[in-house]
Formats: sequence, C-alpha cells, structure tokens
Amino acid sequence: MNHFMHRYGTPLTAGLFTVSAISGVALFFHWGPRSFHAMHEWLSVVLLAPFALHLWKNWKPLLAYAKRRTLLIPLALSLLAAVPFAIMAGKGGRSGNPTFQTVALMTRASLVDLAPVFQATPEALLRQLQQHGYKANSTHQSPNAIAAASTVSANEILFSLIPVRHATTPAKD
Repeated sequence: MNHFMHRYGTPLTAGLFTVSAISGVALFFHWGPRSFHAMHEWLSVVLLAPFALHLWKNWKPLLAYAKRRTLLIPLALSLLAAVPFAIMAGKGGRSGNPTFQTVALMTRASLVDLAPVFQATPEALLRQLQQHGYKANSTHQSPNAIAAASTVSANEILFSLIPVRHATTPAKD
C-alpha cells in the first residue's frame, strides 16, 4: 500500500486535477455544460482519494510548512476567497441549479400566471387540482398556498399540473 501511495498519489492528483480544471473552465464559460457538469462533479469527488494519498505521502513537508507558518496564509486566503460565494448563495444570489430556482419561482406564481406554461386556462388548472383532492379555491392562489392548505409539498402541486401526454398524442409546439 505504501508503494502504491508513493508511486501514484501525486500523478493521480495531477491527472484528476487537470480534468477538474478543464471541466471547471468549460463550465465557467458555458462550453457544453451538459457534457462537463457530471464529469466535473464526480471526478472532483474522486480527486479526494488521490489528494488524500498525496497528503499522506507529503505529510512531513506539510508539517514543515505548518511549523514555519507558510501554510497558514495560503489556507486563510483560500477560505477568504470562498466566503463571498457562500454569502451570495445564502442571500439567494445567482448560484445553484437553475432548474431548482425555476421550480421555486413557479411555486410562488398564481395559477393565472402558470396557465400559459402548462398550456391550459387558469380555471382548468384549478379544476384539475380540485379533482386531485387539493384545497384550491381560487385561480389567484399559488402552488405554495394550495400546498399549505392541502398539507402537501408545493412540488407535488406543480407535478399534478403537468399535462399527461400519451405516446400516441403528439406534443404541441
């Protein structure tokens, strides 16, 4: 095991870091985000294993950096660089999966506003929810309000509004 760590810890770290860096740059510039998203996430997690091997292999030099306090400044700067991103995400900044953000916005919209999205009238959406047994009283209610009254999640309300398409029924564009 010790031979494996010394022989492959650093090369695996370098290889996976290169893949993570390239996919991260591609994601940053929106070059083929579908192609790079899963690759970036998963291989960045896989990178943790060779990184741990690399740390183990270089533990004594790392301790020497710590004793000379030359490790403290880079770690502090890295943490400092991360803080604004964490603060922005906590304040609802533009971060995270846009799909989840869109769903969250839809749960706050009224049935009147959602009707064009679901290619239906507000009244048809209201009837559809009532037929499913939800406590929907007005086309001006939001899925959040209907969900609260019905003691279900707002996502469940949105899901029940999605029109069912059969394999023989072509979708309207």
